Amino acid sequence: MRIRATVAAVSGALALSALAVPAAQADDSAAAYRADVAKVRQAAHAASDRAPAAEGKPYALNVSFANFKIAKAVKVGTTNHVSTTVTYTLTHGADVKISAADFITDPVIYRGSATAPDNMLYGNKPAKCTATSATTATCKGTIDVYPGDHELVNTDAGTWRAAAEATAFNGQKPGGDTFDITKVGYKGQSGLGTTLMQRFSKLTVNAAPEPVKKGKTITVTGKLSRANWDRGTYNGYVEQPVKLQFRKKNSNTYTTVKTIKTNATGDLKTTVKATQDGYFRYTFAGTTTTPAATAAGDFVDVR
Repeated sequence: MRIRATVAAVSGALALSALAVPAAQADDSAAAYRADVAKVRQAAHAASDRAPAAEGKPYALNVSFANFKIAKAVKVGTTNHVSTTVTYTLTHGADVKISAADFITDPVIYRGSATAPDNMLYGNKPAKCTATSATTATCKGTIDVYPGDHELVNTDAGTWRAAAEATAFNGQKPGGDTFDITKVGYKGQSGLGTTLMQRFSKLTVNAAPEPVKKGKTITVTGKLSRANWDRGTYNGYVEQPVKLQFRKKNSNTYTTVKTIKTNATGDLKTTVKATQDGYFRYTFAGTTTTPAATAAGDFVDVR
């Protein structure tokens, strides 16, 4: 779920001023809770522990977050929904009832700085928390990405940072006539960790001719492509080093024959001499914006 946002950061808190753009696949309840939290977040602007509530603003909720854990990398293609599990520790004051039905906490990842993020992603549903003591809990949620809904653009690839937030509505209904935001508690905290958002990659190989006479030339072609989030297609990844590897028939081990680079369209082409039966493949080590990829071996019968 994507949010384009502007934020104000005060006393290390993440005070977001944005409205969520729910993915089309998210159910109505998810969209409703996200809109409610966004309304409170917009009004928060700043928060500090135990600060009194200002007029028209939620009060600073007495919570903090730690031990944020997320996958090292999130690999996203062009159409399929990607969901990544996140866990973190929530510490709260005795006055905060995390078991209340209208207490909500979320993991968040954002691209850019906490003071001016370029993009933000949340989960479809709030995190679920299990109390481990009277004032601590372990929470588990998700970050949900829908690339088919244009939640990402190509420049979003790379390092994202982690945050978390909590909202205690305390019986207040954001859509009600008597809604009093000063009775709602909110806390956002940034800088909890990092992950890589990567453009999913594909790699192919074809060794020909097959069969081939011993000593003759084998031409090995292929293509390295990656997700283009701007267009919703896969396009060649240009000028990237890719290893050509060979595995003898009846062996389980590949050895590197040579390293070549993709051309201006992501294509690969090189030649080798036919020496014995075996499998050729290309393998790409990956970059911060694009995950590693390895083509399935293509068998060549040498006669």
